[in-house]
Amino acid sequence: MALTIGMVAHDRKKPDLAAWAQEHLDLIARHKVVATATTGLVLQRALPDLPIRLVKSGPLGGDQQIGAMIAQGELDVLLFFPDPLEAQPHDVDVKALLRLVLVYDIPAAFSPRTATALARSGLFGD
Repeated sequence: MALTIGMVAHDRKKPDLAAWAQEHLDLIARHKVVATATTGLVLQRALPDLPIRLVKSGPLGGDQQIGAMIAQGELDVLLFFPDPLEAQPHDVDVKALLRLVLVYDIPAAFSPRTATALARSGLFGD
């Protein structure tokens, strides 16, 4: 069964998420990917053959759209690479997204190593 994987990254972490996705393309290509707009554009450049559904950019409501998908049971996994050293103008939206991950208990990873551990857990398939 195909999962819906949400992918979000702050600006300085977008290259890390794209590199991670390239390295794990064989696993994520089996699933549906949803990404915030600017993250999704970086992913599309790195993985031109991977279909990616784009929502708005984070500051324009994309984090909230991803959160709504979690609340509605439409998102199975979240890969979110935040930048811990940079203040975000939409920090309230980011905190709301993280709260929904916890409330709805969906698997989530916040760094390349934890994303790899999650991917290798069998959740993404063999």
